[in-house]
Amino acid sequence: MRSINLHIKHILLAIPLSFCLFSTCQPNTNPNVTMKAPDTIQNRQPAVAGQFYPADPLEIQRMLKGFFAKAPARPTDLDVLAIISPHAGYVFSGEVAAAAFNQVDPARVYKTIFVLGCSHRNSFPGASVYSIGNYITPFGMVNTDLEVARKLVAENKVLSFDPQYQESEHSIEVQIPFLQYHLEQEFKIVPILLGTQDPVVCEKIAKALKPYFSPENLFVISTDFSHYPAYKDAFTADQHIADAIVTNNPEKLLTAVESCSRQKVENLVTGCCSWPSVLTLMYLTEQMPGITYRQILYKNSGDTYYGDKTRVVGYYALSVLQQKQNTLMMTDADKSELLLLARNTIYTHLHEGVIPPVDTATLSATLLSKAGAFVTLKRAGDLRGCIGHFEADKPLYKIVQQMAVASATQDYRFDAVTLAELVSVDIEISVLTPMHKINNVKNIRLGTDGIYIKKGSRSGTFLPQVASETKWDLEEFLGHCSRDKAGIGWDGWKDKDAEIYVYQAFVFGEK
Repeated sequence: MRSINLHIKHILLAIPLSFCLFSTCQPNTNPNVTMKAPDTIQNRQPAVAGQFYPADPLEIQRMLKGFFAKAPARPTDLDVLAIISPHAGYVFSGEVAAAAFNQVDPARVYKTIFVLGCSHRNSFPGASVYSIGNYITPFGMVNTDLEVARKLVAENKVLSFDPQYQESEHSIEVQIPFLQYHLEQEFKIVPILLGTQDPVVCEKIAKALKPYFSPENLFVISTDFSHYPAYKDAFTADQHIADAIVTNNPEKLLTAVESCSRQKVENLVTGCCSWPSVLTLMYLTEQMPGITYRQILYKNSGDTYYGDKTRVVGYYALSVLQQKQNTLMMTDADKSELLLLARNTIYTHLHEGVIPPVDTATLSATLLSKAGAFVTLKRAGDLRGCIGHFEADKPLYKIVQQMAVASATQDYRFDAVTLAELVSVDIEISVLTPMHKINNVKNIRLGTDGIYIKKGSRSGTFLPQVASETKWDLEEFLGHCSRDKAGIGWDGWKDKDAEIYVYQAFVFGEK
């Protein structure tokens, strides 16, 4: 009986904004009022524990353990930037939600996890960011990243501070125990509840969140799919929406949502109840290179013990993937091949004035793949030349050839290397991973991350090994790069218009 009541409550609360009960859909009467954050922390208490999921932490753990045991494996060669997860009662959608969360590496350290949901009870402009306290679940407290939450509210009119909308809302709350169960490292969240169905506003919200959409953060998008059609009709409608999402084209999602309404399928009131949250995600990803949406698992409430196949709710797990920052595999043979190639190329260029051709049929897939690289020349331990290329726009072997010649003959700090001294020059190669922008320099790992600082037309970089060789601390690493490489002063990296990127490198040499 309790589970049946849970299903009824889920159905009532899961009504989308455009179909919510008129008496409970109260618009914000003061959309232009910005509430001042209180001086004391006001933690958000669980509102649907004991309804959508158990109030007993041991019972939650038991349920989640069963769900994750069935979950599809995560990718090992791609970064998971976001997941789309259902928000119904766990007995109905828990298996699908676990499939979404299992795509995330449990050992990964995230700076901030952004959880986006849509309000089922209230319509209001923009979105409400919970920025006055932390989130409580039966598993315990999850800290809110109050610095980021308050910064978002302060700097973006489309984001407000109005926590009343989140007090009884389930779409964000039900996601938190999955994070608490699955992740091994501590994390902070930014809960964002959308109250709008205006695509223009969704695009503005995405613009506000864009600086945070990177591998150092995770985005969790909370949504169910079709509501109340028959079992077979739900499958058709849900697949239609999911196929639109994986195109990474926001307009196709809007068209798919609209077509679900036009088709007059019996009892179908929406194809995706929180489509504004999904649309916001797609506005974040549509212009990003290398983004892939992947469909993980589909089920609907009719697939469960308590489900009624005549009226169901659809659930889909999806993930947003990007090529990992460091997935290039360098074998010892690859390294030896590149070092020999670099030396032979420099010798041939100094002796004959040409870059020698390479028989690509003998090269490994790694050497044929596109990657950036630096070639560093040293003599008796002193720098003799160093030039590199960041863009992964040419095969690695070709970049190494070009940078080897450039380091030997085009580094303005040194005279060109002569053929006679080449025998005493040691060659070191740094094969680079793609760069990605960071918002917090505390995420820089000295000795592991290289840095690239850019301000206007000026830029400079230090390879990862520079920090190890100089024994600089983080402040010195950034200051020297900012002043000595980018030419923008010791504290130039702190300027608001300065951009900082990090990358990693496979570093190997003849010594």
